[in-house]
Amino acid sequence: MKKLLAILVVVLITVPAMSQLKFGIKGGVSTTSLTMNDVKTVTSGSTTYTVDAISTAKYGFHGGAFVRLSLFGVYIQPELLFTTRTNEYTVTDITNQAKPVPYVAKQNFNKLDIPVMVGLKLGPLRLNAGPVASMLINSPKSIIINPDYKNNYKKMTIGYQAGIGIDLLNTLTFDLRYEGSLKKYQNQIQNTTGKKFNLDDRPNAFLLSIGLMF
Repeated sequence: MKKLLAILVVVLITVPAMSQLKFGIKGGVSTTSLTMNDVKTVTSGSTTYTVDAISTAKYGFHGGAFVRLSLFGVYIQPELLFTTRTNEYTVTDITNQAKPVPYVAKQNFNKLDIPVMVGLKLGPLRLNAGPVASMLINSPKSIIINPDYKNNYKKMTIGYQAGIGIDLLNTLTFDLRYEGSLKKYQNQIQNTTGKKFNLDDRPNAFLLSIGLMF
C-alpha cells in the first residue's frame, strides 16, 4: 500500500510537470458541400414539390477558443466554436404546371461546435482526429414557401473531424480539417397531415483556421 501511494504521489507530481497546458483562440473559414442521394417529392393535399440539394461549395466561418494538453508528444484539444453554414436547395412546384419554374431556397445555420481532438505531434507538425458535437442555435427559414409545410431540424448532431496542423514559434497554430456527419438525416419537411419527408442531407466541410496560443 505504501509503495502504491508513493507511486501515485510521484505520478501526480511528475505528470503536471512534464505536461504542457495551453489556451488559445482561433478563427477561420470553411467550405461546405451538401449531398442528397436523389430528388425528393413532397406532397400535401393537392400540392406537390420536388426538392434537390445544390451541391456546390458554400462558404462559412468559425471562431472560438480551445485548450490543449500535451504529454509525451500526444495531446488532447477540446474546442468551443461558433460556426456558420449555408444550405441551398432547388424547389419546384410541379402541381398542374406545364413548365414548372424552380426557385432556390437558401438556409443559414448558426451553430455551437464542440470538437474534441486527439493528436500526435511530430515536431511542429500535428495529426489529429476526434468527434464533434454541433448544437443548432437559430431557426433557419423553411425550404418550401407554403404554410402547409414546416421544417424539422436536429438540434444536436454528432460528426467527426480529422486533419493536419502546424505550430510556429509555440504561438501560431494552423489547422486544415475535414468534417463529416455521422447522422444520415439532419433535416426533415413535415406537412399538415404530420407526414415527414427525410431530405437525406449530409453536409461535409473543409475547415481552414489560424490561432494564437498563450
